[in-house]
Amino acid sequence: MPVVICNTSPIQYLYQTDMLELLPALAGQVYVPEAVVAELEEGRRRNVILPVLEDLSWLIVRPVRDRTLLPLVTHLGDGEKEVLALGLETQDALLLLDDRDARRYARTLELEITGTLGLLLRAKERGILDAVQPVLDRLQALRFRLNVRMREMVLKRAGETR
Repeated sequence: MPVVICNTSPIQYLYQTDMLELLPALAGQVYVPEAVVAELEEGRRRNVILPVLEDLSWLIVRPVRDRTLLPLVTHLGDGEKEVLALGLETQDALLLLDDRDARRYARTLELEITGTLGLLLRAKERGILDAVQPVLDRLQALRFRLNVRMREMVLKRAGETR
């Protein structure tokens, strides 16, 4: 499996749906940049339900070495920018991004991407997850952006259409 570099939202939503264990089950180790750590810590300070990163032995904080890309991308959050920068620095990387603009930049930079929904599908394909639909229901209750068309596409790929 490629080196997995994760943004804030997959960690947040997987944790809030009790699915965070999918990350180490699928990837082994997961790298996050310092900005993602800061975003998660800020969220916890604001009483958002988020994991304590020190409890996640499989999560490795990796600083960005080349910061020249960061100021060029002005309308992404710091976490997304640093995930993209780490993706450029890392050979054979898979970026976990949910943000549409960040995913567009990653494609432009020819970086491999997936997101929370892609992880759910991979977990189902590998027999780690029995059904995707209950997790989608929980994600939607958490206000995860998932339109009807995307939901149906995910359920179809998971083999869970009616």
